[in-house]
Amino acid sequence: MNIIVVGCGRVGAELAYRLFQKGHKVTVIDQDATAFTNLPNEFIGITIEGEATSQNVLHRAGIESANGLAAVTKSDPLNAVVAHLARTVYGIHNVVVRNYDPKLRVLLEDFNLQLVSSSSWGAQRLEELIAHVELIPVFSAGNGEVEIYEFSVPPGWDGHKLGELLPVTDCVPVSLTRAGSAILPGSETEIKSNDIILVSATFEGIEAVRKHLQVKGEA
Repeated sequence: MNIIVVGCGRVGAELAYRLFQKGHKVTVIDQDATAFTNLPNEFIGITIEGEATSQNVLHRAGIESANGLAAVTKSDPLNAVVAHLARTVYGIHNVVVRNYDPKLRVLLEDFNLQLVSSSSWGAQRLEELIAHVELIPVFSAGNGEVEIYEFSVPPGWDGHKLGELLPVTDCVPVSLTRAGSAILPGSETEIKSNDIILVSATFEGIEAVRKHLQVKGEA
């Protein structure tokens, strides 16, 4: 694929190098030429100094033949404008943007852009890991709006139905593992102490599970 990366800070440089390692043709744009020093010496691609909103710069980057564009600068408005241009003017459908300031996330959402909010997602993951060790997040979709969590059934829930433990909404069982064998459980599945449960849930859903666990004495 021919991919353009706008912004060569730490995130942009890492993304460009990872794409290059996967065999993609990568062009990196940054208004500051010194930013290209963030790229590893092994990186072989095109670097262009200039404003990413400039038609001339975008043409030099080969935007007409690009298969994808990632706008990952520290400026959310710039990311939004570049991504919007890529989609509406140049017809690139595979566009992803970085949300740098969580307060400006709504700006990118208003453009209906596929975004990665590293600050919001990172803060949520850190909070989960440091404050809720009984529920382990193992997969995150989007920016953490939906995640898959793993937990072990505490003794207080032995013999209960899975539906009693999980909330009615915002939480779906994924699997139940007992003695090394996994099944697809339902709400009527009887759970045993030390069963390993995987659930897909929103933040609200997993908070409900956490409260249910605590009621039965799970810290």
